[in-house]
Amino acid sequence: MSEPVSPVSIVIVDDHAMFRRGVRAELESVGRGIVDVRAEAADVDEAIAAVTAERPAVVLLDVHLPGGGGVEVMRRVTAAGASPETRYLALSVSDAAEDVIGTIRGGARGYVTKTITGPELVQAIQRVAEGDAVFSPRLAGFVLDAFSGAIDVAAVDEDLDRLTEREREVMRLIARGYAYKEVAKELFISIKTVETHMSSVLRKLQLSSRHELTRWASDRRLL
Repeated sequence: MSEPVSPVSIVIVDDHAMFRRGVRAELESVGRGIVDVRAEAADVDEAIAAVTAERPAVVLLDVHLPGGGGVEVMRRVTAAGASPETRYLALSVSDAAEDVIGTIRGGARGYVTKTITGPELVQAIQRVAEGDAVFSPRLAGFVLDAFSGAIDVAAVDEDLDRLTEREREVMRLIARGYAYKEVAKELFISIKTVETHMSSVLRKLQLSSRHELTRWASDRRLL
C-alpha cells in the first residue's frame, strides 16, 4: 500500500485582505486534502515572518506589496537562509513583461495571473511543489523571449529603475489607452495626481506624448 501524500503547505501573500480570503476559501474548497493554507501575509515584513515560521512548501506571492514587493520577500528570506526548501509561485493581476521577468529573476518558480481558476491554481501549486516551472500561457512567451534575447532585459530594467512604483502603474495604464479619469479610478488617486505622475514619467523617459509612451512600452513588451 502506498504512503498517503501530505497536503502541500501554503502561505498566501497579498496586500488585499478580501483577495486573500477568496483564494483561501477556494483552495480549501477545491484543494481539500491537496493543499494546506498555513498562514496569510499582507506586506513584506509579514510575509518574511510567516515564511520563516511556517517553512511552507509553496508561497503564493503577489508581485506588488507594501515594503518592497514580492522580489524583496524572496531576497530577504534567501539571504537569511530561513526556508531554503520553500518555492515561490507569483499570483498577480499584472501581466506586464517587466513584472514577469523580474519576478522569475528574483527566484520564483512560476507566474500566473489572477484570472486563473481554483482547480488550475491547485494544479499549479502541486507542480511548483514538485519542482516544475509554471506559467500562464502568454507569460511563458515573455520568459522565453527574455532568455532568447528578443527582449533586452537590461535595457528594460535600466529604464524602469528611473520610475517609482506608482509611476510604473500609471505608465502602464496610460500606455494601454486608459484615460486619466480611468487611471485615477483604477488606482484610487486623483486625476491631478495622475497628471503629475504622467508628467514625471514622460520627463524621466525623455518622451513627449502618450503616443510615444505607448510605442515605447510596446517595443519593450510592457503592455
